[in-house]
Amino acid sequence: MNPIVESFFDAPTGTFTYVVYEKVSSQCVIIDSVLNFDTKSGRTSTHSADEVITFIQDHKLDVVFILETHAHADHLTAAPYLKRKLGGKLAIGSQIQQVQKVFKEIFHLDSTFIPNGQQFDYLLDENEEIFCGQLSIQCLYVPGHTPACMAYQIGDCVFVGDTMFLPDVGTARCDFPGGNAKALYQSIQKILNLPLSTRLFMCHDYPPEGRMIQCETTVALQRKGNIHVHDGVSEVDFVEMRTARDKTLEMPALILPSVQINIRAGEFPSPESNGVSYLKLPINLL
Repeated sequence: MNPIVESFFDAPTGTFTYVVYEKVSSQCVIIDSVLNFDTKSGRTSTHSADEVITFIQDHKLDVVFILETHAHADHLTAAPYLKRKLGGKLAIGSQIQQVQKVFKEIFHLDSTFIPNGQQFDYLLDENEEIFCGQLSIQCLYVPGHTPACMAYQIGDCVFVGDTMFLPDVGTARCDFPGGNAKALYQSIQKILNLPLSTRLFMCHDYPPEGRMIQCETTVALQRKGNIHVHDGVSEVDFVEMRTARDKTLEMPALILPSVQINIRAGEFPSPESNGVSYLKLPINLL
């Protein structure tokens, strides 16, 4: 069964959130939500998530899962807020434990943060099948951008996370801790070996000048025209390109707050004695 897909775009972070469902008054899943964050003030807001909530309530949908494709470095997740408002289980790939261990050390988090994935309601294994009403969701393990990336195949649709972008943008970076360009190439091939008509939904779009924002493409279009990994690009060529390109990229503007929040399944650090939560800012770490 093929799903209905509704997309929501958060312009400041270039992020798409998806609501995927069978019909009005059915169950649904939310994929890659956004909590708005102002870096200058350190304040969060929920206008992006509230758009999702309004849509779900208007269509009388019942949330069963709030899915993350990975622990994002470019935006904060709104998963806990959505769960409080709508219900559903927070789920992510089981390899999130690797990511948590790395960043627990980088941010020198205290002993109350246990890097075993317990912060999430459910950890998804490679090739696991979960259900949203009559819709089957296949969990595809696609490491490379991070060691914990998952894609979700629902009918003729695959939600690829940061594994790849639109054909004229290319593919995800691999220079974050645990990233691996060879693994990313292999993950992309797993997706590109699906039927040519398979619809691919991006987590982000950063369009070249003159092109409108777009969330969707197909396997056929990626194989024909992806600027980094079209048909004929070998693994050796891809790894060489990706490694060289990654050395030129700046860190995402929200990486420090995002990672600290997202490895906690979107929860803030415990408030200190004054009732305020604080994030850490490593100085001259590398």
